[in-house]
This record gives sequence, structure tokens and C-alpha cells, in this order.
Amino acid sequence: MLTLENVTKRFGGLTAVRAVSLDVRERELVGIIGPNGAGKTTLFNVVSGYYRPEEGRVVFAGSDVTGRAPHDICRLGLTRTFQIVKPFGNLSVLDNVMIGALTRTSTVRAARSDAERVVETCGLAPYATARARALPIGLRKRLEVARALATRPRVLLLDEVMAGLNPTELGGMVDLIRRLHAEGLTVIVIEHIMAAMMRLAQRIVVLHHGEKIAEGTPAQIVADRRVVDAYLGEEFVLAQA
Repeated sequence: MLTLENVTKRFGGLTAVRAVSLDVRERELVGIIGPNGAGKTTLFNVVSGYYRPEEGRVVFAGSDVTGRAPHDICRLGLTRTFQIVKPFGNLSVLDNVMIGALTRTSTVRAARSDAERVVETCGLAPYATARARALPIGLRKRLEVARALATRPRVLLLDEVMAGLNPTELGGMVDLIRRLHAEGLTVIVIEHIMAAMMRLAQRIVVLHHGEKIAEGTPAQIVADRRVVDAYLGEEFVLAQA
């Protein structure tokens, strides 16, 4: 479904992503973890067309999309969220989601119908008429997911959608991601909340200093000494025992 072949991205003398290769199968749920500055979001930016890599290529559904414009990649069915959520604050929740839906429909009526369905799916129906700027962080994160879903993606990239959530909100977001995956969506998640990643991901990829240092099941990742030393720490491993 999605293949990265030796992707490298540099900013001047800094190599943010170095020769990263990755294959994501259809309907898989993959986690990407690593310390701050490891290159996780930069990798998403390359995949979604915001950055063009200096080396390597990105193949989505059999097509080379390396360096294509983000809106073109989105129309092909690969959509992402952003760490810092920036909805249209003066618009309602429903109208924000409709903007995403309009990328896939030819009429406002059809976009509204799609948006209403997505708003319901994401648990935002009670807030459909509320202005986006009035939402607390937990609901704004859900709105970010809803706006991406409205584009009808085949692959959804989620960039720290659980950051800043309280335990109840976190549990709700985990449940939402599980539901979307169970309905057939391919999902790739960047997240620092390891307890959630252990529950969600079928496979985890670990980045450190821009390089992929490990890949495997959650159990394999926790047992990998390179990952423990670079990111997880002994306390997390002992807590899993």
C-alpha cells in the first residue's frame, strides 16, 4: 500500500531523515516512535508531499508520489493530521469537516452528507454547530481526525493526536483509531504515549537521529536493547514486565 525506499531529507548540513525504508501493508496499523528530533514528523512531511526528499522515493498504491503536491497525494487517498491543530476557528465543527469533504464531492449537499457521517463517527455530533475555536483540546484533536477522514483516505497518517489528552479523552481516541482500522483503514501513528502504542500498533518502527534503528511487534520493540537505550528507558520496560 505504501512503500518508502531509502528516503533521505536534509536541511542544509542537517540530515533529518537518513535512508529510511518502510513497507506498510493494506489495512495495517503501524506505529512510529522515537525521541523528539528523531525525524518522525519530517518523514510524514515527505510522505504527504510537504517536503521533497533529496534521495529515495515514496510509492503509494503502486504510483510514485515523490515530491507531488500535498493536495494531489490527498486526492489519491493518503491524508495526514498535524501535531498543532489549526481548524478554521470561526467556522462550525460541521463546516470545518465539510471543507475536507469538498475535496471528494462535486456538490455542497453531498459534502454536507459526508461531513455529517464523519462528525457522527468521530463523536462530534453534539458539537456540530459549535465554533471550532470554542472546543477544548480533546475535541479539537477529534476534529483534526474528522477533517482528515472527510477526504475519504485509504491511508491515514496521525501525528500525535493523543498528545495533551486526559485519560478519558485518551481512551476515547484509542477506541476511535481502533474502530477506523477495523473498518478497513490503513493507519500510521506517530505517538509518544507508549502505553497507547502498545495497545494499538500491530507493528512499531523506531527512529533515532533520523535513522530507523528497529522494527517489529510491540513485544519485540520493548525487548530491543537499542530502543530501550535510545528511547524507552529501563523504567518503562520494568513496568511492562
